[in-house]
Amino acid sequence: MQFRLIGACAGVAFIPAMLAAQGAKLTPAQEIAAAVSAAPAELRDGATVLGLRGYKTEVLRQGTNDMICLGPNGDPKQFHVACYHKALEPFMARGRSLRDSGVKGEQVDSMRFKEITSGKLVMPSTPSALYTLTGGPTSFDPATGKVAPDARWLYVVYISGATEKSTGISERPSRGVPWIMFPGTPKAHIMFVPSM
Repeated sequence: MQFRLIGACAGVAFIPAMLAAQGAKLTPAQEIAAAVSAAPAELRDGATVLGLRGYKTEVLRQGTNDMICLGPNGDPKQFHVACYHKALEPFMARGRSLRDSGVKGEQVDSMRFKEITSGKLVMPSTPSALYTLTGGPTSFDPATGKVAPDARWLYVVYISGATEKSTGISERPSRGVPWIMFPGTPKAHIMFVPSM
């Protein structure tokens, strides 16, 4: 279930319940700090940061490298932020657009897959990374910009159409070992779920 939840949440971000309960909102600087916490340290300063307003985005900071990070969007149940390579933005943006227009669940991917097959939507031709950080409602401290040690990391490398046969990577979920999620589909990706 955790793997399904994380896969479904990729590209969607949340804010700590502590802040929502207090009626507090993150400042733009705090949103940026939360968003980039999912990226490798050396990529944080140059990442473009998008603030999520529902499924719509606004640029909080224009970046200088190839990473895009999504800030929290207000769900009080958990903290979740994501950063990904800019080559994934058309796929991610289309998912947000479809959800914003009322498309739900598996229909989002069904529509994106049809668009990829028709050539209307293009997936990256090279492996592209996505990093997520998920934790409890108090996992991000806006005062310090620090993330609690109990927050969970997930690393993903999208390789459209990848299978066990084409890569030698198992299609069986396994913590601490790379495996392919959604093998053979346009959004096939290698999952790296740390064992800690």
